[in-house]
Amino acid sequence: MAKNRQPVAKRCKALGISPAAMGYYKKETTRNAQNQSRKKKSEYAMQLQEKQKVKFVYGVLEKQFRGYYEKAERMSGKTGDNLLILLERRLDNVVFRMGYAATRREARQMVTHGHFTVDGKNVNIPSYQVKPGMVIALKESSRSIERFKTNVEENAYHTMPRWMEFDAANMVGKIVAIPTREDVDLPIEEHLIVELYSK
Repeated sequence: MAKNRQPVAKRCKALGISPAAMGYYKKETTRNAQNQSRKKKSEYAMQLQEKQKVKFVYGVLEKQFRGYYEKAERMSGKTGDNLLILLERRLDNVVFRMGYAATRREARQMVTHGHFTVDGKNVNIPSYQVKPGMVIALKESSRSIERFKTNVEENAYHTMPRWMEFDAANMVGKIVAIPTREDVDLPIEEHLIVELYSK
């Protein structure tokens, strides 16, 4: 399975996003400290950077991202909004949003290692699409692992997205609605991605 091994702080600086958006609250970089752009970016460069930003945040590589775009295009509504909603509904993102993991990369690893169940069934596919009514729970055999307890405690102060519920005491979360564009709290201009793929 392909993995994204890019340095987080350096890549965040290059893409103009905060490492906190990735879950890295203590990371910093001195690269281009004054944030001075060397030259004015072309329209294509801005569109490409926006696509790279979304791919990096959600940990998706090009082939899979293209698949999400094509699926979003077939859905009713705005293609850009649909694209972000599909990415938000990934199981690894849900695990991250619920606070089980400190970062999406860590959430992806946890899902792959089979620590979670969806509606009582073992699911180890990070790209698994959740739906309203689904219950995501930490497996009984994984509840003694200190890392999960620490993450849930440290993330308790974070605002839980309104499209999900989480019971920290029982390590169980539930999807109560389909996320909307307003639920994506990242600095993304999705229309630029649509323009890039529409060429």
